[in-house]
Amino acid sequence: MLYDHGMDTNALRWFQQVADGVTVTEVSEFEGVSQPGISRALGRLEAEVGTPLLRRSGRTLRMTHAGSTFKRHVDSLLHQLDDGLAAVSQIVEPDTGTVALASEVSLGAWLVPDLVSSFRAERPLVHFTLTHIRDDVVAAVLARGEADLVLSTVRSRDQAVLRQRLLDEPLRLAVPMDHALAQQPEVRLADAAPEPFLMLPPTSFLRRLCDDFCRSAGFTPMVSFESEDIHTLRGFVAAGLGVALLPGSDRQSASGAVGRIRYLDLVDVHAIREIGLSWPADRRLLPAAELFRQHVADRSRAGRITSAS
Repeated sequence: MLYDHGMDTNALRWFQQVADGVTVTEVSEFEGVSQPGISRALGRLEAEVGTPLLRRSGRTLRMTHAGSTFKRHVDSLLHQLDDGLAAVSQIVEPDTGTVALASEVSLGAWLVPDLVSSFRAERPLVHFTLTHIRDDVVAAVLARGEADLVLSTVRSRDQAVLRQRLLDEPLRLAVPMDHALAQQPEVRLADAAPEPFLMLPPTSFLRRLCDDFCRSAGFTPMVSFESEDIHTLRGFVAAGLGVALLPGSDRQSASGAVGRIRYLDLVDVHAIREIGLSWPADRRLLPAAELFRQHVADRSRAGRITSAS
């Protein structure tokens, strides 16, 4: 089928709206174009395609079989076009772009707010979309384009993912305030061997780290409860149901208490987890996202990203 490829994008958008159930009258009002003008544009589009795309059913227009087939491609084309226009807009005015940032839940209470607020202090018009992810899906989230950048504790082995280490976050033994170990400023992890442990599920990277640290301390932890949520584990520790190895970045001090929990430094194992920023290697970041990546890198090099140690 031969036809002119110089299709009017307005006509494509009007076809998309009508195909989605918007009436020609409504399109006319939205777009500020006369109804005959829209009808003529849709007629030219059908002539270019070479077959009717819409048919009248009462007072509304419905897609023909060809129209339904064509619309799937129109949706994809206009989506790509809008992405391209947004990319060009960000190149012209990067300070008004949007950054899609994903992070693990445990980083959302302290690291994400610090990085976003410090960046927005310099570029207040940049918007953010923030999502939480599990620690094992970094590569998949980037590959699907669901995020520009990911803050995580997992170093992906995927060659399509680039990563910059930001800092090492300490893990500490969290115990109830009235626990026998709570009055000590630091302890050996081995001292907690007889205690019931509260853990994340075995599929979690942090759980595997905790198992390794306990193994290094010479014991296998007795797991009394598992939860996918770190906040739930903190609640169970506070309720006196066990102890846990938890990130210490939301603590008040090295031996301070948060709520009814005391976090204790460990002297027999070097319990840390590495936090880093990841982004796709196979596509260029849009300007706003690249500016944020550079901002995070600059703060890391200057030593301005620190856990609350």
